Amino acid sequence: MARIEAIRILIAFAAHKGIKLFQMDVKSAFLNGYLKEKVYVKQPPGFENNEFPDYVLKFDKALYGLKQAPRAWYERLSRFLIENDFKRGKIDSSLFLKTKGEHLLIVQVYVDDIIFRATNDVLCDEFSKLMGSEFEMSMMGELNFFLGLQIKQTSNGTMIHQHKYILELLKRFNMDSSKPMTTPISPSTKLVAKDGSGSVSEKLYRGIIGSLLYLTASRPDIVFSVGLCARFQASPQEAHLKAAKRILRYLKYTPDLGLWYPKECSFDLVGYTDADYAGFLIDRKSTSGMAHFLGPCLVSWGTKKQHSVALSMAEAEYVAAASCCSQALWIKQQLKDFNVDMELVPILCDNTSAINISKNPCQHKRTKHIDIRHHFLRDCVEKGLISMSFCPTENQLADIFTKPLSREVFEKIRLELGILRM
Repeated sequence: MARIEAIRILIAFAAHKGIKLFQMDVKSAFLNGYLKEKVYVKQPPGFENNEFPDYVLKFDKALYGLKQAPRAWYERLSRFLIENDFKRGKIDSSLFLKTKGEHLLIVQVYVDDIIFRATNDVLCDEFSKLMGSEFEMSMMGELNFFLGLQIKQTSNGTMIHQHKYILELLKRFNMDSSKPMTTPISPSTKLVAKDGSGSVSEKLYRGIIGSLLYLTASRPDIVFSVGLCARFQASPQEAHLKAAKRILRYLKYTPDLGLWYPKECSFDLVGYTDADYAGFLIDRKSTSGMAHFLGPCLVSWGTKKQHSVALSMAEAEYVAAASCCSQALWIKQQLKDFNVDMELVPILCDNTSAINISKNPCQHKRTKHIDIRHHFLRDCVEKGLISMSFCPTENQLADIFTKPLSREVFEKIRLELGILRM
């Protein structure tokens, strides 16, 4: 998912600058790689040399099917870009940047697909000519499809969605004529391992969950419900399948929702963190939820069951805040490659005890049960990298990633996350 998050950050940056992203494709990319190792292959059927039937062939260049081919292609491309005054990203090794005066050219590489844009059209034209002089390229125009995401760039902003995939998903599991639901999970839902409802096909259940997990790249509104259902893949019951199908019925109701990144928006990094204390009925572990915004653009989110049982609400919130802090620091470092320096990143939490623990210079008895590795949150606060601030529960956007919500609250948070209809 780090690759998807990097793309979302790039799209948010482009929206902030008010520019559109373009895409080009390298034809037969792996055939451009040079091999450092000696690689031999048997004579292919139909092309044997009758005079030397026991001879093998030695490769001079990479070929599709070789394990070395992706690495050889990337090394050649990165060497070519660096020789032409590009700099590789410090966090994302597939990101290349070139500055010319006040203008910036950004190149994001994924195998043979290249996303690029500059704050100056002249730099874009120069880059297109540069790549065409070295490789056989095909220009694909404005970016509209990448890694399964549909990207719609307009004069007002950019929309990220998976509308086509949703329609295919509903048809695949025969849910295209089902009754729509307004929320992906009911607030009264209590899933347990064995409830006596009977077992169901593991292949069917895992197929639904796997397909839904792919959809969470652009639909944060289903992340919690999908994650909850994914915990029962080992031995699914009728109740679990019913909950998974409810998610599909919700998608039937909202197939055209997507993430909206408005043009020329603000670009301040803010994190939200929340936890559902002892919410999982089976082992009473808490669920962490987090969301990160660049201005109004939601670029990163997550929900995860905590590794150990929390002994207090403060501990559950503190552990969740530590995960949120770690992700915020990663995004902060990523933004440095775009020449964007965030001095202090605010993290909003609705638990005052967790906030006070992060600011407490002394480790009292009441906090000794919290594992030492989580105290890096306090270190980040002391170093001035982040700040912990109180957020009222009714304004806590990370709630949608930790627990089932009523329709009113769910739709309110969904709107504030920037999930709109196309």
